[in-house]
Amino acid sequence: MTELDLEQYQDVTQIQRVLNNAKTIAIVGLSNNPLRASYFVGYYLKRHGYHVIPVNPREPEILGETSYPSLRDVPVPVDVVNVFRAPSALPEIARDAVAIGAGTLWCQFGVINAEGARIATDGGLTVIMDRCLKIEHARYVGRMHWLGFNTQRITSVRTGLQ
Repeated sequence: MTELDLEQYQDVTQIQRVLNNAKTIAIVGLSNNPLRASYFVGYYLKRHGYHVIPVNPREPEILGETSYPSLRDVPVPVDVVNVFRAPSALPEIARDAVAIGAGTLWCQFGVINAEGARIATDGGLTVIMDRCLKIEHARYVGRMHWLGFNTQRITSVRTGLQ
């Protein structure tokens, strides 16, 4: 694997553009286990109005949505492919993301692979790497709360669990 300058894949303007324009997000590696980070991210994104499509060959349904064995099986257009898989799986996922015409390949924390980034970039995709989609959404679009949820309450007063 060649050296990778991550800064080029963490541009704030690109992140904000993706978050503001995306409607459909396919999450590769979405788990049905509520204790897994992928489940929490998927739940959060659904709660904030995104259409979440699980991609996991081991599960028929996750978060009330049909789960597909691969990106190529997803029957609707995908704006963002969010990856919760090992870095070694990224080149194949990037090829699939290009093949289905996704707009962005978003790689979660630690999912760093130069070949995957190159494949996606050469295929015309925006690449965001080593960033959490949920955290970036809360930072730029939602309001960050210590539980990771938008409480729908604006106050400077701290009470109980806050």
